[in-house]
Amino acid sequence: MSPHRRLTRRAALPDQTGRPRLRQLAVHWGLSAHARRLLTLALAGLVIAVATGRPEYAGLAAPALLLLATIGRKRPAHLTMRVTVAASQFVEGTESAVIADVAVPGEFDADLRIEPGDHIITGPPVTIKRTDDAARKRRKTASPGERGDFADAAVRGAGLRLRSARLPFAPQRWGSRSVGLLLVTLRDPYRLTEGKVAVSLPRIDCRPLPAQLARSVVLSRLPSRLGEHPARAAGEGAEFAGVREFVPGDRQRRINWPATTRRGTLHLSTFAAERTQNTVVVADATADVGDPGSSSLDLVLRGAAGTITRYLAQRDRVGLIIFGSRLTWIGPGQGQRHFHRLIDLLVSSPFGWEPAAALSRLPRAALPPGALIIVFSPLLDTRLIEAVRDLRERGFSVLVIDVLNAAPRHDQSTLSGLAGRMWRLEQEAIRFSLTQIGVPVVHWDGRSSLDEPLAPFTRRVMVVRR
Repeated sequence: MSPHRRLTRRAALPDQTGRPRLRQLAVHWGLSAHARRLLTLALAGLVIAVATGRPEYAGLAAPALLLLATIGRKRPAHLTMRVTVAASQFVEGTESAVIADVAVPGEFDADLRIEPGDHIITGPPVTIKRTDDAARKRRKTASPGERGDFADAAVRGAGLRLRSARLPFAPQRWGSRSVGLLLVTLRDPYRLTEGKVAVSLPRIDCRPLPAQLARSVVLSRLPSRLGEHPARAAGEGAEFAGVREFVPGDRQRRINWPATTRRGTLHLSTFAAERTQNTVVVADATADVGDPGSSSLDLVLRGAAGTITRYLAQRDRVGLIIFGSRLTWIGPGQGQRHFHRLIDLLVSSPFGWEPAAALSRLPRAALPPGALIIVFSPLLDTRLIEAVRDLRERGFSVLVIDVLNAAPRHDQSTLSGLAGRMWRLEQEAIRFSLTQIGVPVVHWDGRSSLDEPLAPFTRRVMVVRR
């Protein structure tokens, strides 16, 4: 490992307060483009003066040589800085920023920019103005472990000033990826030399952007758990279900006076019981076809994240199954902590203990009885198709959301066109066979809301059939 790589890696180590430590990084100095132009002008003047024998041409090189003579001035060999990331959680397309604090000698100027990594876009840096009053207030309110502020540790030296900047960036695709490199360029007052420092920024874990889903699919048979979905059975819910005659022992506050007045006998209002629903999301990670950013795997993860967010928001019990090279799952649960567990599993690489090489039956432990199974898949793997058929044979209510938006590339030849047509017919046959056994298949393009393909199932209760 080179010394430069070791140096940039140490710059991201945290201190005892949890913040990145102050580090002195070596500055690599070199001539700037302006200095090279001046040197070219001086040499050209001297060559012309010697070639023509006219000393007045040497006068053209005098100003450039006088400026170049100042290059030997004292330049800092090290640069003290701290780099922090403004956010701890990232979602596709949301903006965050890198906060860089650099202690710069008073006569030097510093430029900061990010050289972005893959699927990272950056914006122009914004200078952060730190007044002395604000710094003094932060020192008073800071804990004893934090009072060694950057300004106290680095700027107290003679002739040093603090240069703070906010460098915005936005990840454009989910996954674990590096933000890039932070490049710091120091320039002397005459812009003759440039000192460069490169700091490797930390890796971030970016979550997929949840698809929009305003309404949910509700089954006609729900387990006896308190929730927010109106059930067919009467109970203590808030949704009106009907009117019945009064029976001794009923609550008098439930008397429906309009019906009582109309019929002449006491009648009560009945309400539907409120139940929760078990929902299991199956994410097919066996194929990734299409353009990066809108591929089938991108749509699978975004659709699964949107479904998890929607059903957990209405206090349903949600589980997740990753169907990939290996099978991984988390059983149904509730709460914010469970939400983070599901999303973290969703963006991690598929792993687990049970190989999925010949798997066509999902584990019973991940499928509570009477659960709604929502499958996001391009329907390109026969193992998943057989697993969906097995779920239907076991009596589960299954809904498949097709996310395939790409087709095999082919040329204009007759044979290639015939192969493409056979492929499309095979895909249509797979979807038709699933529909015939009672598994609805809808298509989602990834650009619109999930409410559009799911509209026939969200407007009314989905009847459970054996």
